[in-house]
Amino acid sequence: MPAPYSEDLRQKAIAAIERGERKSNVSRMLNISRNTLDLWLKRIEQTGNCQAITHYQQGNRHKITDWQRFREFVKRHGGKTQAQMASLWGEGVSQQNISDAMKKLV
Repeated sequence: MPAPYSEDLRQKAIAAIERGERKSNVSRMLNISRNTLDLWLKRIEQTGNCQAITHYQQGNRHKITDWQRFREFVKRHGGKTQAQMASLWGEGVSQQNISDAMKKLV
């Protein structure tokens, strides 16, 4: 994923708009899309600043979240295949979920 635009660039763009510059001119001058500029303005309207969003969930949520319970489960059923373990665990967990979780335990 590309890095977010710098805070300095965001502030310059917003300051130009507040001075009365046209959005299309600002976007061309700073080499940003008009949509990006509109999103920054909308964020300022909603939150009061145009900082980049951080600490958000990336990827899928993990289906196995109770790691202590999973460790004990693996100790009890470690001799079974991952597909069998998935059916024993339940809760919509697949063989791939079991595989991924076992990699995290190591």
